[in-house]
Amino acid sequence: MPFRPVRLLLPIVLVTVLLVPLAGSATPLQQLSGRTMGTTWSVTVAAAPGRLPALREGVQARLDEVVAQMSTWEPDSDLSRYNRAPAGSWHPLPAPAAQVVDAALALARESAGAFDPTVGPLVDAWGYGPAGPQAAAPPPEALAAARARVGWQHLRLLPDGRLWQPGGVNVDLSAIAKGYGVDRVAEWLLGAGVESFLVEVGGELRGHGRKPDGSPWRVAVERPAPDDSRLDDVQLVVRLDGLAVATSGDYRHRDERDGRSVSHIIDPRTGAPVTHALAAVTVLHPQAMQADALATTLQVLGPRQGLEWARTRGLAALLVWHEGEGFGSAMTPAFAGHVVQP
Repeated sequence: MPFRPVRLLLPIVLVTVLLVPLAGSATPLQQLSGRTMGTTWSVTVAAAPGRLPALREGVQARLDEVVAQMSTWEPDSDLSRYNRAPAGSWHPLPAPAAQVVDAALALARESAGAFDPTVGPLVDAWGYGPAGPQAAAPPPEALAAARARVGWQHLRLLPDGRLWQPGGVNVDLSAIAKGYGVDRVAEWLLGAGVESFLVEVGGELRGHGRKPDGSPWRVAVERPAPDDSRLDDVQLVVRLDGLAVATSGDYRHRDERDGRSVSHIIDPRTGAPVTHALAAVTVLHPQAMQADALATTLQVLGPRQGLEWARTRGLAALLVWHEGEGFGSAMTPAFAGHVVQP
């Protein structure tokens, strides 16, 4: 698998694409699909059937490039080679990978470390990496060793794309690269002359243009059921009018450690799983890369701090938290502006 599966968790708030058949449309909607990053991708486009093979090949090629540059599961990727680079060395990154690292570092600074692209050793220590789950919390000495290797402040990125390897730092872009993949596909489709499409990679989506009937792309955000066994009816519908949507959460992904229920979400600042009641976050943003990373950031910050952090920055975010036997939720004004009124 090319990216850490723990960083590709299914969210509590599931997003469903709403497509209405368009009888008699001159340019009917067509769907392409494939696999990437340990998950699936799909693209819905308004294009003539004859263009589909070339479009599918182009989409897959763009996503394969992201994996070749930014996967921590592929030993020959540019990022894997950086992670193995000797201490005290500068490692050149391709321009797209450098762009993603730069965005990750900017968000790490903005969030005071709630988002941290070097968190991988802590993910491994808690049993959410390639070695698989474990029944108990990591021993103090293992946790201390992992924390010593974590810290976005260790990284230095030069304008020419060279990244400093101080020694032992392991960069993991799984919380942002999937969104970048969505953006990369969207930009390629625009360059290929496709003006109406919906791109989805592992649950992250970005819509552009209008459907052939003139309506915007819409997605449904579903309400979680209190009994943790199913999803209830649609909670709300949002428009993706030139926007992307990303989710983060651990509603269906918690483990038992030492007799306690433990979240998969690791707080890089404490070195431990989060303990707050936030169950899921949905973020809207013009860039899927930003929506992806911001959803993870808010998930670490928690319901109260996360909501305030999002509001003060004008972010479009929906937060859902555990409340008694059910769930509470709140959205920022920017998110409310994209909700389709019933």
